Order: sequence, then structure tokens, then C-alpha cells
Amino acid sequence: MFDSVIQNLMSPVVMFFVLGLIASLVKSDLKFPGGLSEFLSIYLLIAIGLKGGIELSEYPLSDLARPISGAILLGAVIPVIMLIISRWIGLDLKNAIGLAASYGSVSIVTYGAAVEFLGHVQTGYESYMSAMVAIMESPAILVSLLLLKTIEQRKASAASAPLHSYSSGIIARGSFIDGINPAVLRESLFGKSVFLLLGSLLVGWSVGHDAMATIKPLFIDMYSSILMLFLLNMGLIAGQRLRDVRRHGLKLILLGVFAPVVLGVMGIWVGYVSGLSLGGMTLMGVLAGSASYIAAPAALRSSVPEANPSIYLGLSLGITFPFNLALGMPIYYQMAQLFS
Repeated sequence: MFDSVIQNLMSPVVMFFVLGLIASLVKSDLKFPGGLSEFLSIYLLIAIGLKGGIELSEYPLSDLARPISGAILLGAVIPVIMLIISRWIGLDLKNAIGLAASYGSVSIVTYGAAVEFLGHVQTGYESYMSAMVAIMESPAILVSLLLLKTIEQRKASAASAPLHSYSSGIIARGSFIDGINPAVLRESLFGKSVFLLLGSLLVGWSVGHDAMATIKPLFIDMYSSILMLFLLNMGLIAGQRLRDVRRHGLKLILLGVFAPVVLGVMGIWVGYVSGLSLGGMTLMGVLAGSASYIAAPAALRSSVPEANPSIYLGLSLGITFPFNLALGMPIYYQMAQLFS
């Protein structure tokens, strides 16, 4: 495992992230123009979606039933687990929901780096795993918001219900979707990251390998180089978020390190049950152990404005993302080897 960690730390992708992190910590004037950051994000979404869609076209749907079911299951269960843990360490309900949505959703950049990692250790994987990224992006956000509304409605019902209602077991219950902003549903299903990823996936699935000659020069050959630029920028942002996380105490920092490992092992097990290879199990573990800092925060800002972004965004981007990039991927790889 030590060799895998060293090999991962010495990869250009991780080293560019560390370079950005150092630049932020020493307060360098290095910064990315907003338009360039947006372009890099859009490029990665399209590249991963296209590649996954093209490879997906080679598989019958019957081969995908178990992995897709496993991905949906993870997207539904992880928010519940994170909500319970967050409440247990003393977070209020709104901030706990913020972490549940962020950790239940996925980091597409962590997935891209994991693909690079598997290339370095010369391990193959099911090429349709890119589809799992798209499938796991939205369910956790919706589940987290449903949990929030359900808990709030039950508290309100319990507070207003007459005493005899408790004795007879009758407590009013609102609809699961009452109070959820329709804009949040649109963001969860048609926000930039979900829309581009799913759209590119469908385009790649439709055109198949016949379009590889057109797509390869930009979206495959240049992918690693663009990813290094993106991670340089992510290092700059993560360095800024580290200062926010430190203000919230050691328990939160430990959560950002240990939660992805626990969730990653759960993802590996789901990958094992789904019949994935060593590389596929590793990627499923990476997805389960990653945390969203694009789609989930966008939904939380409009639906749960009381949740503190320095907690859910600071933890996902300032702690979990660097941990997964440097140490998490080798750990998931070694754990997947035990299952395989």
C-alpha cells in the first residue's frame, strides 16, 4: 500500500493540486480567471460523459442492471448515514443536512483523478463507470431535502398535535415534497453538472465508437493535461477553505477524513456485490467516499440557506477532497484487492 501512496502522491495530477494548495497557504497572487475556471469545469464534465457514453454503447442494458441499482442504493443510503453521524457529533439539523447532501452526492473531479490513478497502477475497469457518476449525482440531494422536510414536518406536527393524538398514535404528516423549492428540483436534475454529464453521456451513447476519431483529439488525448490545470485551481480554492474548517473544531475535521473511508468501503462492497472488477470496485468506492462541491452546494444555497457553506463546502473541498486525492484512492484500491 505504501508504494501505491507514494506513486499517487508523485503523479502530476496530485502534485499540481499540492502546488495550488501551497500557493494559497503562502498567499501567492496566483489566481485563475473566472471564465477559465468555468471552461475547465465544463470540459471535464463533457469529457467524462462522452467517454462513458461511448463505452456504454458497447454493453447490453442487462449487464448494467446491478451496477446501476447499486449506485442508486448508495445515493439513497449515504445521506441517511451522514445525517445520523453529523447529528451525533453535535451539528444542528440544517448543517447536518448540508453534509448529508454533499457526501451523498459525488465529486466528478475525484472520479477523474481516480481514473488517472488506475492508469498509473495499470488496472482496468468497466468503462461504463462514468455512467455511475451521473446516476449518483442527484439522488442524494433529493433524499437529503426530503429528510429535512420530513423531520421538520414531524416536529411541527408533534408540537401542534393535542395530547390525545399521541395516545391514539395519530400525528398529522405532510407530504414528502411539501415545501421543497421547485428550483431545487430543477437544479438537482438539470443543473450544469448534471445536465452536461447526462447530456454528454447520451450523446456518446448515441454516436458510439464511430465518433471516436472526432472526439479523441480534444476530449481524450488532452484530458490529463486539462485535469492538471483544473486541480491547480482546486488547490487554490481548497487552501482558502482549510481556514474555514479549522474554526469548527477537531471533530469536524476527523469526520472529513474518516467518513469517506467508511463510505468508500461501503461503495467497494456494493461494487463487489454488483460483480465489478478490481478497478470498478475501486471507482465505486471513490464515488461513495467523495463529496460534492458543485451540484450539492448549488442546491443547498437555495433550499437550505441556513446551512453554513464553510461547513459543508469547507469540509468537502478543504478536507475530504485533498484526503481522497492523496491517500483515499490508494486505500480504496487496497481494500478492493481484499474483496477481489
